[in-house]
Amino acid sequence: MLLRIPAVLDGKQLQTVRQLLAHAPFVDGKLSAGLAAKRVKHNEEVAADAAQLKQLNDIVMGNLVANSVYRNGALPHRVAAPFYARYTAAMGYGDHVDDPVMGPGPRYRSDIAITIFLSDPQTYEGGELIIHTSFGERDIKMAAGDAIMYPASSLHRVAPVTRGERLVAVTWVQSLVRDPGKRELLYELNLAREKLLQNLPEAEETSRVNGAYVNLVRMWAEL
Repeated sequence: MLLRIPAVLDGKQLQTVRQLLAHAPFVDGKLSAGLAAKRVKHNEEVAADAAQLKQLNDIVMGNLVANSVYRNGALPHRVAAPFYARYTAAMGYGDHVDDPVMGPGPRYRSDIAITIFLSDPQTYEGGELIIHTSFGERDIKMAAGDAIMYPASSLHRVAPVTRGERLVAVTWVQSLVRDPGKRELLYELNLAREKLLQNLPEAEETSRVNGAYVNLVRMWAEL
């Protein structure tokens, strides 16, 4: 499931994030890449010891984890601190699949990848996130502050930037529900469930749909 998460960050928050990134030290992105990804990864990332990281994470992750679309779509169990990546002219990231298990400290399974766009799309050319799906390739370039959530098992790449600067935050989630097909079913079912709970809270159908959703999560969740 490719799921758009609109307005994770508002304009004021984006301005603060960009100011922090403008003064943050960046290092070669290959330093955080696995063996396969090192061959195709050409970007820069905020250094792991940068003083700006705590404030960046407070803003970016604080807003992401409070977002209802994220919570309902990801059903998160563990979420990683993000990498803040910069792509300038000629930088890109070739086809790759994310490492299945990540984390320098507590390890987590990377079920879901999330890219939060921090640059206005009109300020750079190229830099599309291209995800291979069963329906073909999807080119994704979103408004600043929006995010895209997709299975980390998907083959994907970042097209080379030809002008300007592309800034993104990228994080990964270990979901309570490992299987992406099951997560998609639960997300769609929950949309109907929430609408029924809002509009027909006393209806028998609402009780049935609510019970089905809750018990499917119980059946499929891994802790």
